[in-house]
Amino acid sequence: MEERCRGSWLLGKRCRMCAMSPLPVSLPFTDRSEAGSRLAERVRDYAVTDPIVLALPRGGVPVGAELARALGAPLDVLMVRKLGLPGHSEMGVGAVTEDGQVCFDDNALARLHVSRDQLRATVEAERAELGRRLEAYRGHSPAPRIAGRDVLVVDDGIATGGTARAALRMVRRQQPARVVAAIPVGAQSAVESLRPEADHVVVLTAPENFRAVGEWYRDFGQLSDDDVTRTLTELRGLAPATGSDARTVHVPVGTAELEGELTMPPDVRGGVVVALGRGEDGPRRQAFTAAMRDSGYATLIVDPSHPREGAESETGGEEPAERGRKLGRAAAWLRETAEVSPQRIGVFGSGPGAPAALVAAAAHPDEIAAVVVHGGRIDAAEGSLARVRAPVLVLVEGEDSFVRELAEWVVSRLGAPCELRTVAGAEQLLATTREWRAVADSAAEWFTSRM
Repeated sequence: MEERCRGSWLLGKRCRMCAMSPLPVSLPFTDRSEAGSRLAERVRDYAVTDPIVLALPRGGVPVGAELARALGAPLDVLMVRKLGLPGHSEMGVGAVTEDGQVCFDDNALARLHVSRDQLRATVEAERAELGRRLEAYRGHSPAPRIAGRDVLVVDDGIATGGTARAALRMVRRQQPARVVAAIPVGAQSAVESLRPEADHVVVLTAPENFRAVGEWYRDFGQLSDDDVTRTLTELRGLAPATGSDARTVHVPVGTAELEGELTMPPDVRGGVVVALGRGEDGPRRQAFTAAMRDSGYATLIVDPSHPREGAESETGGEEPAERGRKLGRAAAWLRETAEVSPQRIGVFGSGPGAPAALVAAAAHPDEIAAVVVHGGRIDAAEGSLARVRAPVLVLVEGEDSFVRELAEWVVSRLGAPCELRTVAGAEQLLATTREWRAVADSAAEWFTSRM
């Protein structure tokens, strides 16, 4: 009786079909593009925070291209070169990555009685080839930004997992929000070796009778550098703008200047001023930039507590009233920019910026159309609450009774429509981009429905 493998080893579940069939009598993938299309549906839930697809060339590129198209994410290469045993190049004993790091398979070296020093020439040769391919594939373009993003590392299959392991470690060193290994087919031992290196490992099929990646494709033709560059050029033209498109701007505020980071989406539906306190970079900034851009909002991120370095200091700079004045000026400035005018403006305030957002809304009812506040002592805006006319969403950190009672007290005094919500995970200080993305998505939804 013929047994067909339809895939799937996913997150540790073994495919029974593969275990029953002694030989792959029916290959599951027509070609790498089909494998990528099937893989895209399995990884969609992990591509949330400013996702990017990084493919291992050459074979991983057509697989990654299908993921990028399906997810609407940018595609780039992740350069890793296998280190082969001298005289037996097909036998992998390590890998070198584009950031210069070398990942040796010390168990294999010990088994073969080979020292790292004996691989010096091989390492240098592979570094040279890696540099050549980087220039061919990426030219003078910078490496993609990885920090704070969901990164999907893709190949067409894994036999030993050595190069994929090195690739995942390289990505991890750059502090992504989440790293996912996405592989159509692989040996079971190789799949298991990747689990400590990634947040999630998604593999469509890992048969017990695995021998070579090519056996699981009807069309497994060799790819050239031209094939890779052609695909990358096509996908770069389709990729949406990313957070790396942000530019530094300076907003005049009296005798000082408020420095901010402005990010513009391709199609602007409005603008949002995001007030983050000093040091609230990384996950928070990445999450808000991604969420607002995805919703079509030009985003101006500022710290209203601190004027531009070197500008004249203002004595009341730490008071909610002064912060609110700066936020109001930032909202007016954003609305006056050519790309945004005459769209409506929302304000998001976190921590010290939360009461300032309410003060700004009270002072600028014609400029500010909606407000979201999160954390902070929003009761410090007591004198302005009754004058707020823009609808307000209050996000409460966890179920702490004092915090909630304080928020309820503020809500009862607001002179505008308002809603109080609890933010899941905020009691853990929102340490990750994923948790902050949930806050940012709530804010984006509020702005969309109220502006």
